[in-house]
Amino acid sequence: MSSAGRERDRPMRVRLMDGAPIAALRASAPRRVLGVVMLGLLGALLLCVALLQPFANVGWQAFLAALGAGSLWLAERMWRATAQPVELTEDALRTGDGEIVAMVDDIAAVDRSMFAFKPSNGFMLKLKRRAPLRWRPGLWWRAGRYVGVGGVTPGAQARAMADVLSALLAKRDRE
Repeated sequence: MSSAGRERDRPMRVRLMDGAPIAALRASAPRRVLGVVMLGLLGALLLCVALLQPFANVGWQAFLAALGAGSLWLAERMWRATAQPVELTEDALRTGDGEIVAMVDDIAAVDRSMFAFKPSNGFMLKLKRRAPLRWRPGLWWRAGRYVGVGGVTPGAQARAMADVLSALLAKRDRE
């Protein structure tokens, strides 16, 4: 793989001092713990069934074991991802460790409607151009021109961030 290909796949980061956060979205502690525990219990249950239940077909055992291991891996990823907040600055929507979720200049629209394909207690962003696929379980995801923010976050914080972001976009469009 060329160095240009590796650069493109690496997540974009900014220095944390590049702008004070206007709004922050943090995972709710009870939802964070409940989500991780549920995924962990699902993984443990699937592994127990795969290892303790005799199957006539080894394929089913392997399938259940893979699902169980995947659930445990996802629980660990969710625990790490939800430790960081999502912060909105004048220039970007970013994580607490500096990874760029979306640049404000690249955002075309904010959608909080009931029927939007958005995370629970969150909002959807439509970008002007495609961005690389990224996912932080329980916090945000990005696929093509769409970004979903929310999940194990409090709805009030997400609404406030969406409102501030809408105001930033309206200000940008007036200028």
